[in-house]
Amino acid sequence: MDESSTGDVAGRLYLAVGRLSRALRQAGSPGPGHGAVSALATLVALGPMRLGDLAAKEGVAAATMSRIVASLVDAGYATREPDPVDRRAWLATATEEGERTLLGVRSTRVHELNRRIERLPESYRDALGAALPALEALLVE
Repeated sequence: MDESSTGDVAGRLYLAVGRLSRALRQAGSPGPGHGAVSALATLVALGPMRLGDLAAKEGVAAATMSRIVASLVDAGYATREPDPVDRRAWLATATEEGERTLLGVRSTRVHELNRRIERLPESYRDALGAALPALEALLVE
């Protein structure tokens, strides 16, 4: 594959992934926004985190993460407690309600994605399955 066709693939993939992600976020019932869902997923997976560490993991500014965590706390999806090691810092922790909400959001979005995949011709479904290792490899930095 030459450089111009690689660029074309990259551009098309970027648009397709972005549009599919947006469509899946809009599927189902209203709930936390994408940034909040992503932060909540990180808290569920990794446990309590300092806001700065969570911001770094999510690739956003500390002030942005502070607003995201405040919205999660207000909704009852997370708690914010002083860090026992450094009382100047705060730890964010997902609540049981936050975990349930995350599972519901994921379930709704995965169900919608599955519905869309099932509508595809078998050859496209096979191609998606074959492409998964390459797509997953793109996630490794």
